[in-house]
Amino acid sequence: MRNPDFSSWHSTLITIVGLVFLSLMGVGIRLIMMLTLQQRRERLNRQINERVRTLIAAYKTLGGSFTGDLSVSPLHLRDLKHRNSNIQDTLPLELSGNSERARRIRDAVEGALSDIILLGTEEHVRLAVRAATELSEGRDVHTHDLVVALRDFIRKALDIERIPSDLKLPRQGPSRPSGSGGRDKGDSGKEGGAKGGGDGGMNGGGMGGGAFSTHTSSDGATDHRE
Repeated sequence: MRNPDFSSWHSTLITIVGLVFLSLMGVGIRLIMMLTLQQRRERLNRQINERVRTLIAAYKTLGGSFTGDLSVSPLHLRDLKHRNSNIQDTLPLELSGNSERARRIRDAVEGALSDIILLGTEEHVRLAVRAATELSEGRDVHTHDLVVALRDFIRKALDIERIPSDLKLPRQGPSRPSGSGGRDKGDSGKEGGAKGGGDGGMNGGGMGGGAFSTHTSSDGATDHRE
């Protein structure tokens, strides 16, 4: 097709068919390349979105508190009981509330560390492994350094400007679980019980009232019977 021949209708037709064929081949190759690149870009975007979403959830778990005890206790309830076994028997009951809260914090932090080891950068993985190792060795863990690394990565991935260097942020620790769910459930149970008791009394009154019937004799007098 270097020298198109238009000397006759036959050669002209062959030339036109050849040009159309070459054009279709070029368009097809271009479409295939565009679809391939688009699919690859979509796959990368899904991976990045899932990664950022998981790391944001881990950041909220590891850095949701600014006050109080910002460390993660690795102790289980059985460890507390064993450590304080020489004290009075009522101690486990007194520790039950705090130990349950510490257990929920520890479980949430362990899950967040596992997600970071799976989807984090090399820096994140190193910090998460160090924290997980400290937990397994029974030492209290502070997550502030890991929280700072996650915050910087997430802001960069979302194309958000960096936090000013002259702004001093307080240390961050793991989020504390809310304990209002049990109270709400207990209050609703009390309300349900009171309502049920009221309904039972009303029904009982109705049944008691229904025990009386009215009988009218043949002479027109009304006789009340029980």
